[in-house]
Amino acid sequence: MTRVKKGMTKHARHKKVLKLAKGYRASNSKLFRVANQQVMKAMAYATAHRRKKKGDFRKLWITRINAAARLNGLSYSKMINGLNKAGVAVNRKVLADLAVNDAAAFSQFAEVAKANLK
Repeated sequence: MTRVKKGMTKHARHKKVLKLAKGYRASNSKLFRVANQQVMKAMAYATAHRRKKKGDFRKLWITRINAAARLNGLSYSKMINGLNKAGVAVNRKVLADLAVNDAAAFSQFAEVAKANLK
């Protein structure tokens, strides 16, 4: 069997990992073994937090809608319930954007919700 040296491949792999670990503190960015562990951990967190980000944005939208709904004399749950009863198909992202950027349009949605709660 022929002899295989893995110098080129090993060097390229180490270089790739150390490039990904750039900016980490101390030996986490200098030594391959430690850097490799940190990069693997960072990749795992990145995957998990891409999922978590979706929930975080939903919480933010709900908070914004609730604050604007209370200015119009409704709670968040009553506002959503009224819109559902009215058959208004507008998602939380759009409602939150209206609450922040266009209060007049949001108040019209609030009036529709109030009318359908009774």
